[in-house]
Amino acid sequence: MTISEAAKKRAAAMAAKRAQRERFVKARRAEKQYSKSLSSVAREVGKLIRDFAPNGVVSDMGALRTALMRYAQALEPWARAVAYRMLNDVSRRDAQAWNEQGREIGRNIRREIVNTPLGAEFREIMTRQVGLITSLPLEAAERAQRLAALSTVSTGARANEIAKEIKASGAVTMSRARLIARTETSRAVTSLTQARALSIGSEGYIWRTSADPDVRPDHRKLNGKFIRWDSPPVADERTGERAHAGSIYNCRCYAEPVIPDDL
Repeated sequence: MTISEAAKKRAAAMAAKRAQRERFVKARRAEKQYSKSLSSVAREVGKLIRDFAPNGVVSDMGALRTALMRYAQALEPWARAVAYRMLNDVSRRDAQAWNEQGREIGRNIRREIVNTPLGAEFREIMTRQVGLITSLPLEAAERAQRLAALSTVSTGARANEIAKEIKASGAVTMSRARLIARTETSRAVTSLTQARALSIGSEGYIWRTSADPDVRPDHRKLNGKFIRWDSPPVADERTGERAHAGSIYNCRCYAEPVIPDDL
């Protein structure tokens, strides 16, 4: 390898790291907007439950369940639009990062990245997002019904505790909405990065953490390791669940694709 070739390789490696870091930062911005949108659903769910259970006692469980189910159905077009905006934003920023990296490596990689067929991947992610968003009121309905059933056979302190749990339904849904936004935005970034990486022959990536005190121990062990795209590692040792960087609940890690040497 000549000096100029070695310098080119070093420049490419530096560009890859810079592009990945920038992609990570921009994904956080997309997550915040997505979380804001999903939080509005949680607030509406909380309002519906308060209307039927102002004191933590459900006055008409059948009517509450019907109202939440109707809300879930009405949400679908809105959910599709919100999910599309998030995915479009993530995809656009991901393409920009790859384009910057491609500029350092050469025209061939840039051309292949631009022409990567992402339609199927995009549709699959969209479908999952719509299902998760519309599940928010449905999950709240199931929780309210379960608690209401317990309240009918409980008295005293236990009954008061259940009433508090019913009144907290909005906060529970809000927590779930934020978890979905955080996890799914990061998962979308990884999925689109993987699709583009595979299109240019990448066999895997380097697992990178957000490098702060909140990184979970399981992921700290994976940091800096080469991971094959076709073999996700155990990302949660407690459950044995396997997932790529950024693709498991609350994960803020990201994948730094390893580019084939011949590009």
